[in-house]
Amino acid sequence: MKNRRLRSIFDNNTGNQIHKWVHYFDIYEKYFSYFQDRPIVFLEIGVNQGGSLEMWRNYFHPDSIIVGVDINPQCKVFEENNIFIEIGSQDDPLFWNFVKQKYSSFDIIIDDGGHVMKQQIVSFVELFPILNCGGIYLCEDTHTSYWKKFGGKLKGNGTFIEFSKNLIDDLHGFHLKSPRYYTSEISFVHFFDSIVVIGKEQRSKSYSISSGIPNLIIEDFNELMPKNSMLSKFKIFVYRFYKNLF
Repeated sequence: MKNRRLRSIFDNNTGNQIHKWVHYFDIYEKYFSYFQDRPIVFLEIGVNQGGSLEMWRNYFHPDSIIVGVDINPQCKVFEENNIFIEIGSQDDPLFWNFVKQKYSSFDIIIDDGGHVMKQQIVSFVELFPILNCGGIYLCEDTHTSYWKKFGGKLKGNGTFIEFSKNLIDDLHGFHLKSPRYYTSEISFVHFFDSIVVIGKEQRSKSYSISSGIPNLIIEDFNELMPKNSMLSKFKIFVYRFYKNLF
């Protein structure tokens, strides 16, 4: 299928209004272009004027299902041609239970909703479990984690940015005494200006491998010798001397 550039679809839009930060398009392409050539199930929280849902429909495979979520019941008017609108509050677990029962799973989830801390955190906690393996969870406008009116504050407890930083610990959970909650499912956590992208993949405990013939002198030096000791320097000299003989 011919590749469709998202920015071109945006620039040529003559339908409903779309509002995006300009640097978002490169981020979208980086993570979403992989999904273009097969039908997917896509969810965007925050319908607004309906234009972005049309943009996603034109960007992804024509058989994809595009789901929009908004608290404003008037947004139902944008429901058409593989675009489905669900009305409810994104900080309500009961509403998400309804969505999960209806759609089962998603390949891509974008949170462009109310941008309040509780909304962003509840949405991730409720929806990440039904994100398909290989899927992408993208939270937009995370600069609100620093804005007081959205419940944000620099390094403030309970912001989505601080919540996302904790996911880095989950990512490294196999190196701790016991894995953390998301350790076996998070494949990466990427931070951009105003965007956090979380990848999902089933993971098992990582392990190291090696190849080639071990050099005992270097191994002893690395494990036993202080880095700048005279003995360690002598070992390196002996190693290089004998290596040059052959």
